[in-house]
Amino acid sequence: MKTRRKTLILGIGNSLLQDEGAGVHAIRMLAEQTALRDDIELMDGGTLSFSLAGAIEDAERLIVIDAAQYDGEPGTTKVFVGEQMDTFIGSNRKCSVHEVSLIDLMAIALLAGQLPQQRALIGIQPQTIAWGDTPTPHVSAAIRLACDQAMQLVAEWHA
Repeated sequence: MKTRRKTLILGIGNSLLQDEGAGVHAIRMLAEQTALRDDIELMDGGTLSFSLAGAIEDAERLIVIDAAQYDGEPGTTKVFVGEQMDTFIGSNRKCSVHEVSLIDLMAIALLAGQLPQQRALIGIQPQTIAWGDTPTPHVSAAIRLACDQAMQLVAEWHA
């Protein structure tokens, strides 16, 4: 069995669709902030694929940042921790264009006995998913907040 000690922060989204790329933009923003940390791995998960299952299984802790539909005001964030994350992505089929694949990835890790015990989804309510390579101003501000929330989770989990 591999030693699992890192926190994987996985940003998902399509960066060609304005606010849908929020997770990917968050990973880019976190890159400088975490450059000297060997306990955090950042990963641009794009629009997800089954190839990410191994990275999730290898992580001790998992934070996913993604655009998520939860009927909030555009640019607000919501943090779903542990079973709240599982319930949200399992019951809200419209939470993201990726949620089916995210559910599949989590199920693979669970079946392998490697689902990270500490896990969270930081959802950012999009304003639009129209074509464009930059998020709307509300979501840009929320990306900064999501990065802060991710680092707060890391600090709590590593304490």
